Amino acid sequence: MLVNMNEVLRPAKQGKYAVGLFNAVNLELARGILNAAECTRSPVIMGTAEVLLPYGPLEEVSYYLIPMAKKANVPVVVHLDHGLTYDTCVQALKLGFSSVMYDCSTDSYEENVRKVKEMADLAHSYGATIEGELGHVGDNEGSAEGSDHLEDPSKFFTDPKLAKDFVDKTGVDALAIAVGNAHGAYKLPPKLDFERIRTIAKTVDVPLVLHGGSGLTDNDFRQAIQEGISKVNIFTDINVAAVEAEFKKFQSMDKGLIDLIPAAVEAVKQESMKKMKLFSSDGKAGAAPAYGGANIEELTKLVAAEVAKYLNK
Repeated sequence: MLVNMNEVLRPAKQGKYAVGLFNAVNLELARGILNAAECTRSPVIMGTAEVLLPYGPLEEVSYYLIPMAKKANVPVVVHLDHGLTYDTCVQALKLGFSSVMYDCSTDSYEENVRKVKEMADLAHSYGATIEGELGHVGDNEGSAEGSDHLEDPSKFFTDPKLAKDFVDKTGVDALAIAVGNAHGAYKLPPKLDFERIRTIAKTVDVPLVLHGGSGLTDNDFRQAIQEGISKVNIFTDINVAAVEAEFKKFQSMDKGLIDLIPAAVEAVKQESMKKMKLFSSDGKAGAAPAYGGANIEELTKLVAAEVAKYLNK
């Protein structure tokens, strides 16, 4: 079922587990991710990022992501990650994405607030959710997510004192933070600032997001989630798993592309399942209201309002 981020991240924040975002720039990745979610009974966030659009144009990606999400028997958020421009975010909302991230983290604080607030109002008018970023998450060398290398990432760490102000002024539904994480594969073991995560989690009410999850240790993930992370972004691990499986299959047989597809799907499924179990989101796919629809509480309010109108006639 297609849902927005609030439906999966609010329970995750309360339950001290995290939901994974897995980028799916082609059908094989999407199939593997959804198979993993349904096998583990895990809610999942699936989508793409603006820097990945050369490999899968946004409109074409929407043709399979949204129908697959609607058909799934677990809650699925279709999310645009790291939307860098206003137009791209608007296009995603018009195509039916249930969530967007408007990344204005390289702008001044004032511009970041202004632009994200504008997008938050628009996203909410579509019934969609929005993620913002405070501080700035850079990229490891060769990252598919971008090319913004930072010599000293600590200079761009999220300021806990500004976090509440940013959330209150923008109305974001989730906040991506910079705490020693980076996109892509790490050359050296990263050192996450767990105390900073804990402080920010106590300061803001919205779920926190950890970008650059691929390459962190299992203990890093567990502690980050325990300290307040509710959403973890994964791409490199499933991307590499797919190509390694295809290469291995190709070496063992002299056939065509269709013989490699099942291997890629299965590899993505297995890697995604590992992450879902590690994040403790497995088994958490309870009933969730469909995106764009009303839940029981909302229906109760609507019925009560209609009854009140009738009685006051």
